Amino acid sequence: MNRRDLLLSFGAAALGLLGRPQQAFSMGGTLPDLGEPAPDFMLSGVVPGGDGAIEAERSLRDFQGQWLVLYFYPRDFTEGCTIEAKGFQRDLQRFHALNAEVVGISADDTDSHKEFCGSEALTYPLLSDPGGQISKRYGSWIPPFSQRHTFLIDPEGVLKETWLAVRPLGHSREILERLEQLQAKS
Repeated sequence: MNRRDLLLSFGAAALGLLGRPQQAFSMGGTLPDLGEPAPDFMLSGVVPGGDGAIEAERSLRDFQGQWLVLYFYPRDFTEGCTIEAKGFQRDLQRFHALNAEVVGISADDTDSHKEFCGSEALTYPLLSDPGGQISKRYGSWIPPFSQRHTFLIDPEGVLKETWLAVRPLGHSREILERLEQLQAKS
């Protein structure tokens, strides 16, 4: 088979796949479908408390009745992750004004999360997913790290928006804009 025929074969196969409904894939696994219930989770992590960050468990059900920005990131204290985390912290009051909570998930342990929250003055939960079980359910796991993906979940637990291979700078504001658009429609 010559090069032209090979390219035409690949093109035809790609067009055939586009016509069939199927789940989306990312490098980190199968992504959950928009408009469907978000995958449940129960993870330990660091959450804001009266005397600073405390260890606690959080699940998807804990955020019922409010919007949830669930963002996966590779590692505490790295440049991109710090930029992204600070962006969410900067805009946290705007998220709260829109009845939305922000939660970060990475493979880092809770001790690392405590240090990260302390050094960057983060006041939203960071959850620990060391084996990537939840990251896998969200199509966001390439061992040993979570990929930089973000999911917007509505107050009923339905996945409304997905951002893949996120660029940290300005990402928080991008999500705020979309959240405002979605809320204006309802």
